Amino acid sequence: MIRLFVALELPAAVRERLAGLGGGVPGARWTEINNLHLTVRFIGEVENGLIPDIDEALAGVSAPAFDLVLDGVGQFGSGSRSRILWGGVERNEALFHLNQKVESALVRTGFPPEERRYTPHVTLARLHSSPQERVGRFIEDRGLFRAGPIPIGHFTLFESRPGRSGVVYDPLRDYPLEPSG
Repeated sequence: MIRLFVALELPAAVRERLAGLGGGVPGARWTEINNLHLTVRFIGEVENGLIPDIDEALAGVSAPAFDLVLDGVGQFGSGSRSRILWGGVERNEALFHLNQKVESALVRTGFPPEERRYTPHVTLARLHSSPQERVGRFIEDRGLFRAGPIPIGHFTLFESRPGRSGVVYDPLRDYPLEPSG
């Protein structure tokens, strides 16, 4: 079995800026700088034998390249149920189009449709019993964060595997987007 997801890689300078936002929230497990990405579609655990089918489906995705802007920070969950701190994404129709194309390709390959609404974000930290006042202060202090435009010319199939110091995300293959213009 292998754990897979489709994501957009972020340039090193953007990952550095995102990582620089971290700190000041007890109980937060901050995402390693090399693991910062924007998920397009989580696939989950699959049999290794399905990788060629997934690869073929993703290679058939046709979508235009686009620019992405990261905008603001926030959280999933609230109060004592806060579970994720995230970097936000300015609304981008091309990103939603890519998500739908990837979703359709995976469903045609036999994967169940994603039930949750697509909410593009970059996971900054996972929260474990973090005091809400500190989470609120983090969001207030960093709410004006903005990065971009970031040119997006491909999307990537990643493997997620346990490593010595946490989860490691290994890129398996890049899939080009169509040049714009």
